[in-house]
Amino acid sequence: MNQITEQARSPGKAIGRLLGLSAVGIFIFFIPIGLQGKTSIPLDHMVGWLRGTLGETGAGWYAMAMILAGAIYPLITGRWKQSLTERIFLLLKWLGVIAGVLALTGAGPAALQTPDMLPFLFNKLVISVGLIVPIGSVFLAFLVGYGLLEAIGIIVQKLMQPIWRTPGRSAIDAVASFVGSYSIGLLITNRVYVSGHYSAREAAIIATGFSTVSATFMIIVAKTLDLMPIWNQYFWLTLLITFVVTAITVRLPPLSRLDNRAQHREPACENGNRLGIAWQNGLEIAEQAPSLGKNVADNFKDGLVMTISILPSIMSVGLIGLLVAKYTPMFDWLGYLFYPVTWLWGVEDGMLLSKATASGLAEMFLPALLMTEADFVARFAAGVVCVSSILFFSASIPCILATRLPLKVGTLVLVWFIRAFLSLLLAIPVAMLIAP
Repeated sequence: MNQITEQARSPGKAIGRLLGLSAVGIFIFFIPIGLQGKTSIPLDHMVGWLRGTLGETGAGWYAMAMILAGAIYPLITGRWKQSLTERIFLLLKWLGVIAGVLALTGAGPAALQTPDMLPFLFNKLVISVGLIVPIGSVFLAFLVGYGLLEAIGIIVQKLMQPIWRTPGRSAIDAVASFVGSYSIGLLITNRVYVSGHYSAREAAIIATGFSTVSATFMIIVAKTLDLMPIWNQYFWLTLLITFVVTAITVRLPPLSRLDNRAQHREPACENGNRLGIAWQNGLEIAEQAPSLGKNVADNFKDGLVMTISILPSIMSVGLIGLLVAKYTPMFDWLGYLFYPVTWLWGVEDGMLLSKATASGLAEMFLPALLMTEADFVARFAAGVVCVSSILFFSASIPCILATRLPLKVGTLVLVWFIRAFLSLLLAIPVAMLIAP
């Protein structure tokens, strides 16, 4: 009652926060604009401008500083003492420092300096993630801090809960990943989980089911696989398959067995005017929210911690995964697990597609690189699996492990296998239906 009374005293402030500040967040994350011949969301333009201002040398040294900070941070906090997993990741972070130095200087074995090894990890992933997460975290305060999440949550509650078993507010995470990046989606998920508005199961479902690569990166996949002539079909069918796979995966172990208790539950809206209740709830949250300055500072701090936690792991774990994929038969062996699917549908390049699917565990782009010369069905299926499997060791898995979500490596690998298997099972017949 006190909250409603306080809100009534300053309705203009609450409305200004809910509509004005949230609109800034929507614009930064979701509205594509054209600048200098490039159409993308404002956040991407900001990152591009900053990278251009720093130059390749400046951006490289910035990324190296973040990698080094990430290796030192666990020593300062003492987190490395908490478990064997933390000690292993401390070692991996310092290996990431070494890999970062080699990438920055061009030193070391020639095999590590090929375009698909250290240069790919450092220039395409580490620098990009190192810039987008801190900048994105600043504007995240506008998007998730002033009632928009809660209002949308109530509006789409009837859709999200029965299908994906997540609160309505998780729709924001899904959209942020597709138009921004998985790192931004995970930043939102971690923030909401830590605040007690997601249960462990809900946060895990969102992190492993919605935090895909961005639509802009999907364009790169489509170009590589010569799928741009059917871009709209590829994009929307991949989106559909991704979320169908998520709806199935949430009902299977290990996700179905995670703790589903949350400190703050999204208000139920069984009866009455859903839009009216959403508006009222959004205003209440906007009124109670901290000042913009405090919100931005808290989010920026979280973004910096996530950045320095992610970058050294991307360098070390990503490099190990790429080396394993290139120089060992491990992913060839793992590919046999997917061969029954390609055999079932009679895919012409079935064994190659199976191995390519397995290689996606190391780096999501590998299936696309391996299938460029295959027939249409295999190329389309590989393009879908790249996106729909979501989890990979060069970036998304280290990102998840850097959050406070209660997910271990073994759990993530199992979820990846289920997602990749189901994605392949669905993508192949869809490709056959639309094949020219």
